[in-house]
Amino acid sequence: MKRGGSSVCIRDKGRGRESGWILLLLLLLSLSLVGMQLLLSSNQILPIPLPLPFSFHQRHTSTSSNNSSCHLGAFGDKMVSMLPPDLPFTLFLPSPSSFQKILRLDPATSLVPDDITLNNTLAILSRVLAFSAVPQLLPVGALPVRTALSVDAVSGLKLLAWRDLDGTVVVNGIRSECVNIRKGELIVHVIAGVLMDPEFEQSFFPDYEEDT
Repeated sequence: MKRGGSSVCIRDKGRGRESGWILLLLLLLSLSLVGMQLLLSSNQILPIPLPLPFSFHQRHTSTSSNNSSCHLGAFGDKMVSMLPPDLPFTLFLPSPSSFQKILRLDPATSLVPDDITLNNTLAILSRVLAFSAVPQLLPVGALPVRTALSVDAVSGLKLLAWRDLDGTVVVNGIRSECVNIRKGELIVHVIAGVLMDPEFEQSFFPDYEEDT
């Protein structure tokens, strides 16, 4: 989303202070528009949204159109296995690095056959699955270009998805790394982040946050 005020020329301190207020008002207006979008009904075409606060995304993302080089990883495979392969679902799956950096899950330790550890891991994966799975097929070609489509995840979380000009899928501000991976009737888009609601978000911290 383009930010306003790029053509404002600051000639003196008074004009600089006035420009600061204008930028602040534009920011507040943008945040208000995001809130209004969340109140609209599902399956409605909306303008492209700002990244939403309940979606953790990594600062450095990459997009790959070569699905043969895209790996779901151990946690991704586990999440896919939780969905019925013969029903139409779209899964916005976190990338392997997102599982490790954002959800703090390590394949070497989080999937060990220990009842407590494994149960905790499966509980996290189940919650993420509910935020990431949509009970309808949304291939790249079905998404509007640079115009957001509002859909509901299984949990009821509102997702705003759209397609960029280069074919990248963007959902709640998170860009895809791989798209249109077929697993039976399931369509998987691997994204560089994790979809979650504010309550679940409190349990995790972004990978770029400094330790205090």
